[in-house]
Amino acid sequence: MADLTSSESSSVNQASQPGFLKCLIGALIAGALGFGLYRLTQAIALSFAEHPLASDNQTAITISIAVRTLVVGVCTMGTGVFGIAALGLLVLGIQTLLQRWQAKSQPPSQS
Repeated sequence: MADLTSSESSSVNQASQPGFLKCLIGALIAGALGFGLYRLTQAIALSFAEHPLASDNQTAITISIAVRTLVVGVCTMGTGVFGIAALGLLVLGIQTLLQRWQAKSQPPSQS
């Protein structure tokens, strides 16, 4: 494998990093999906609260409670995953932007 000089290594590293705009767009998409799932979770939980179980069979009630818990849990998990992804992409975009500003402000090294 060929050895890379520091200038080649930094150019390869900068080329493999996503740009600030891509990170921002990804964060907006993930945030929108997270917000949509949050609203969906609220609507599902409210619907479940407004419509109590109408059964005398204990097995049916137990299964129904398990399914309701599973549905709300999956929606809540999706909300959390997309929320964390949006936050991570936003921080990555800021980090990329700061690294590019630092690279522009440093004079080129003479080796």
